[in-house]
Amino acid sequence: MPQSPDLRTPRQGATSAEPAPGVPGRLIALLAVAAGMTVANLYYAQPLLSSLREVFHTSTAAAGWLITLTQVGYVIGMLFLVPLGDRLEKRGLITALLTITTVALVTAGLAPNFPVLLIASLVSGATSVVAQILVPFAASLAPDHSRGRIVGRVMSGLLTGILLSRTLSSLVSDVAGWRVVYLGSAVLMAVLAVTLRSALPRHAPTTTIPYVRVLHSTLQLVRTHPALLRRGLYQAAMFGAFSAFWTTVSYLLTGPGFHYSAIGVGVFALVGAAGAGVAPLAGRWADRKLTRPMTGAAFALASLAFAVAGFGRHHIVLIALAAILLDMAVQATLILGQHTIYQLDPHARARLNSAFIATFFLGGALGSQLGSLTYHSGGWTAVTALGAALPVLALLYWLTEHRKEHRSHARDAA
Repeated sequence: MPQSPDLRTPRQGATSAEPAPGVPGRLIALLAVAAGMTVANLYYAQPLLSSLREVFHTSTAAAGWLITLTQVGYVIGMLFLVPLGDRLEKRGLITALLTITTVALVTAGLAPNFPVLLIASLVSGATSVVAQILVPFAASLAPDHSRGRIVGRVMSGLLTGILLSRTLSSLVSDVAGWRVVYLGSAVLMAVLAVTLRSALPRHAPTTTIPYVRVLHSTLQLVRTHPALLRRGLYQAAMFGAFSAFWTTVSYLLTGPGFHYSAIGVGVFALVGAAGAGVAPLAGRWADRKLTRPMTGAAFALASLAFAVAGFGRHHIVLIALAAILLDMAVQATLILGQHTIYQLDPHARARLNSAFIATFFLGGALGSQLGSLTYHSGGWTAVTALGAALPVLALLYWLTEHRKEHRSHARDAA
């Protein structure tokens, strides 16, 4: 299996967290909670868009930029910060990023106008990539035979954070105002920085190459490992559909058809948490070599979810069912994809994860903006058509992978 370019031996004398048969359950639980808390910063604004639109007197499309720029910030962090997880000692890097996140969230909570909120969200999005430093950290701790299961546990925490963030944001904003959502998260990030600093083992860098070459080697990994780009594009389509749904569903639920309050939207978001239960299962599927068939099944399930959402635009039960099916599908492909890329090069997991997450978060940012524009121009029916089309495109691309493998087997047999 090809190795990453320009890889050198880690610094001598540094301690490294080696995979061990008995990874402490408390440490895995902490990593899962920390991943969920940090990634939640990307989603607090989703159920607040209707309120923020009124507070800052912006249009629906303009309000959608808050989600888009937060995800763009995440992509920037994935490209320029996460690769440092291979270059620097991880515990110190995590502490520094969480400190910056805390400052950015305080700025967002005190923002006097919408542009300041946008800039602060861009910065907090970039530094919230701590979640994606913790996931490869967990992968490095896990033995080969159970890596999928342990990564699945950490990812279940991350995905639960994504889903519960909307509910927490709605409840807090309704009781204390939207600013407390950001200020409260700032307090949580400060506490998390201290906790992780004291609880995480030191983890030595896996390369000593200069930072610029680390960035270059990340791009080289995309060329060296075709599976990395393929899995990134799969997830870009899925996350674009996911973002389009959750960015616009608050408009639907607060509109004339349902008249939900912010709390109502937050309670609705809880239904998506049911989909988080698929993460450990997806990890087991990956360990059992079922990655490809379950990926195709997830694409079909996501498209079905949008069909259900389209037919049930006036029925909350059908929309809730669609949310559960969509979240299950997106989470399954994410776990399966990460398991695939972590096997490509054990010495470059942070950089592999960087390229993978950056690729699909670009899809998420595009999905958020397209979702807002589509809802503005064509309503919920247009959004569900957009959302259904994206996993169908991924499924068509998946079929080319299937054909290529069959041709490869035929050549080997000949």
